Amino acid sequence: MQLCSLAGVHWLCPDARLLLASLALGLLLDRLYPWHSGLLLAIHPVRTTYVLALRLAPPGSSRARGVIAWFVVVAGHLAIYSFALYVAWMVSPLVWLAIAAYIVKVSCPLYPLFDVVEKIRKCMYSGDWVCARRYTQWIVRRDVAKLDEKHVVSAALESLAESLVDGYTSPITYYVLFGPIGSLFQRLVNTMDSALGYKTPEYIEAGWFSARMDDLINYLPARLTALTMIAAALALPGFDAGRAWRVWRRWASATESPNAGHPMAALAGALGVWLEKPGHYVINPEGVDPEPGDLPRGLKLARVAALLYTVGAAALLLF
Repeated sequence: MQLCSLAGVHWLCPDARLLLASLALGLLLDRLYPWHSGLLLAIHPVRTTYVLALRLAPPGSSRARGVIAWFVVVAGHLAIYSFALYVAWMVSPLVWLAIAAYIVKVSCPLYPLFDVVEKIRKCMYSGDWVCARRYTQWIVRRDVAKLDEKHVVSAALESLAESLVDGYTSPITYYVLFGPIGSLFQRLVNTMDSALGYKTPEYIEAGWFSARMDDLINYLPARLTALTMIAAALALPGFDAGRAWRVWRRWASATESPNAGHPMAALAGALGVWLEKPGHYVINPEGVDPEPGDLPRGLKLARVAALLYTVGAAALLLF
């Protein structure tokens, strides 16, 4: 039973069949239409959250202003989408289903991640490292232009693992607990961190609260995702689940982030490679050098892990 159902708020968490239907339809929309453009891009909550965050807490803002910006942006978006769900529920469960599916679609962007990593793979396989660096820069914060080829592969694999949590398994977790608004809340929190959570002089204060909230909300999903990756490695030939478990236990805390190292370490162990952000951390230094051929293997593992996580979420909604 969802936590919001315990309070009797049926327009947030209706019966399990409707929740399952909205989850399935939202994920289908993500598969059929992964990228937004035009009006759909202009009103996308990730975009509006990012733009508002930067306007309300520009570079050099104080910690207090960063906290205020966080609450204004997150609460404002939640109020708008909660009202939309409430009105839809008053009209018809089918209208509610459509709105909820849209919220799932914008909150759980799995296929855009897979699409970018696949583009990186194609660029690497064709020997076009300029192209590979360009697409890798889409999903990492570090300056990819300064990385050698092995570290470009590493950066892509690291982001694949971390973004699987940020963009899919974590919002799915909060969907199970709180319905569509739960998944949207996670996406908003993660976007606020992406906008403000930098440790640069300009944002070290303004982004402090956003970064802490992102750490908090992704704490459990990051660890569950690592375990799911290990389960996926156990189910797939050519992956070492035992090594994934050992590397996860040994190197999950190597990153400064309390969460990012968990899926990264599980992935590194399953593939048998090292992952490194130069000057910050090394995960599984005993592993072999990451190569372009590890990207399709990493994608395969991530896809199966996402499938297992989704099946688990559906089971929890039902039972």
